[in-house]
Amino acid sequence: MRRASAAADITVDGTGLLCVTLLLRLCTRIGGAEPGSVVHVIATDPAAPLDLPAWCHMTGHTYLGPVLDPDLDRDVYALRLTADALATRPDAPWHPGGRQDGAQG
Repeated sequence: MRRASAAADITVDGTGLLCVTLLLRLCTRIGGAEPGSVVHVIATDPAAPLDLPAWCHMTGHTYLGPVLDPDLDRDVYALRLTADALATRPDAPWHPGGRQDGAQG
């Protein structure tokens, strides 16, 4: 189900990317972003509707689902960043680990 959405604080363009590369790009773009920020993800990989909610569930970010981006006039996937999200490995964002700031340790 598609919903209207407020404009994104961050937009990640994953057009043409497989979800693995999309998640790497997403993690890079949200590094240092404020909790509560709304992220719109443009994704063409057919696995995105499964992978993005699963990644949000694993990390603790809030998956908002498919929304209409008013600036792009197209559907995107939206999520809201949370303050207590779990970090993932910088080289493998589908695995927990590392520190939230992206440093290892």
